[in-house]
Amino acid sequence: MQYWREAVKRRTVVFRTVLTLVSLSVLAGCALFQPSDTTPLKQATAEQLTALLQEQAGEVRTIKGLFSAKITGGILPIGQRVQGTVFYQRPNAIRLRGFSAVGSEIFEFVQLDDQFKLRLPTMGRELTGRSSEADQLGQLTRPFQLSVWAMSGITGTQVVEPLEQVRLSEDGTRYRLDVLTAPGPQGAVSYVSRRIWFDRRNLLVVQEERLTPAGEVEATMQFDDYRAVGSLPPSTLASNGQSPETGTRIMRPFAIRMTDGQGSGSLQVTFHELVPNEPIKPGELGRV
Repeated sequence: MQYWREAVKRRTVVFRTVLTLVSLSVLAGCALFQPSDTTPLKQATAEQLTALLQEQAGEVRTIKGLFSAKITGGILPIGQRVQGTVFYQRPNAIRLRGFSAVGSEIFEFVQLDDQFKLRLPTMGRELTGRSSEADQLGQLTRPFQLSVWAMSGITGTQVVEPLEQVRLSEDGTRYRLDVLTAPGPQGAVSYVSRRIWFDRRNLLVVQEERLTPAGEVEATMQFDDYRAVGSLPPSTLASNGQSPETGTRIMRPFAIRMTDGQGSGSLQVTFHELVPNEPIKPGELGRV
């Protein structure tokens, strides 16, 4: 009996030792063969990134999209999951519509220049006004204005205006471009209104923050899962000085996350289809 117990102990020790060695070998193998991203980081100046924003914004004249959205934290006064459509036409016309799982319309938001209309059929409400004065209409319109910011991932990040200033800094594998407002009347001090992060491997915009004059983050947009959605039209290539064979792909993110800086929640948008530069049919942009 004593011999049997000692034999069992020896076998247990041997088994544990072998198991430990195998585990270490597996971990070492995983670390050894784990793929690593060796894409070289690109170099760019603030002027080049500013020009790149201008180019990317001009890549699409129109865009049509199908998406699904997951809403958390009560950021929108509707259900937690929505199916939606987006229609956009340059320079500043956009229409967002949301539907339930059974196809009933939940909301419609239309913005044309500085005019907007918000319709909530399930609540029996409709609001119209100016986008620049949306805050005066209460918290009901704010989430939809933030959603328009989120859609900048597919329509093109807002360009830097001529009188605005920029500051560039390196942030690991990213560039961060701070955009400062133009000096205001009566000597008003300019402030950082936006922060834009570029992935240095491809110089695509991966994050943007909107800031208040007090320096607080008003909203954060993150852009991921970039895919090619079409080719630049010949007229755009000619204006950019590009040949038809090079640089003709339009890259847009299929995953966008927008977080309200005021703590109301977040919006996760996943696109299922994006079609750029197709003619917008009458009625697709809605009316204000």
